Amino acid sequence: QVQLVESGGGLVQAGGSLRLSCATSGLTFSSVAMGWFRQAPGKEREFVAAVSRSGGNTDYADSVKGRFTISRDNAKNTVYLQMNSLKPEDTAVYYCAPTRVWDINRPLGYWGQGTQVTVSS
Repeated sequence: QVQLVESGGGLVQAGGSLRLSCATSGLTFSSVAMGWFRQAPGKEREFVAAVSRSGGNTDYADSVKGRFTISRDNAKNTVYLQMNSLKPEDTAVYYCAPTRVWDINRPLGYWGQGTQVTVSS
């Protein structure tokens, strides 16, 4: 049973920072790439960031480049998303997901409950 538990969301003012965490279980964490995705009300889920199995390769959506950083700790089976210089348009529910090792921005189809990020103007 794959479990994904996102945490760290909250309400922040524009320009602020948050660090999201995703604790995983039920998978061989070091064998999968991991990604973050988000979904705002009335919009489709979109790719945010991804990191390879070893952490040596990352990919980011253009909208978050230079502001967000994805990382992973394989000893803790956990992936993180450091979000800086937050904007109101970053408001969404954020989800982590295992992704394809050969195309790391493509999710495998496992999802957690997500964590809400709200950025006030």
